[in-house]
Amino acid sequence: MPQLYFLCTGNSCRSQMAEGFARQLAPQDWQIASAGIEQHGLNPLAVKVMAEQGVDISQQRSKLIDQDYLQHSDLVVTLCGDARDKCPMTPPTVAKQHWPLRDPAQATGSEEDVLAVFRQVRDEIEDRVKRLIATLN
Repeated sequence: MPQLYFLCTGNSCRSQMAEGFARQLAPQDWQIASAGIEQHGLNPLAVKVMAEQGVDISQQRSKLIDQDYLQHSDLVVTLCGDARDKCPMTPPTVAKQHWPLRDPAQATGSEEDVLAVFRQVRDEIEDRVKRLIATLN
């Protein structure tokens, strides 16, 4: 059973969405978690756009990287350059992928403009998680 870890800076948007999709789409025996270099709290717009896809992440919380979980993961996916650059060292047995995704929390404009960015990033994450699960399954 694979153990996956999704990491971004604040564990508020991208990594939370990836965790939500992976929990919904991966086999039930997979271990899936997300974390950040910092804790920024769960972004309510991430919760909103995930709910639009039928994925409830409202009970997830922003967490810091757990060294034990990190060291025993099969795959670590970083979803921003900051997490990729600051991610603690892992043993060579831990595979790594980097998904350079736009930070939706930095989007500006009207509420609809901001939601459009969240939806675009959500959809890209969903596609990447589906492809990831297909390759590991």
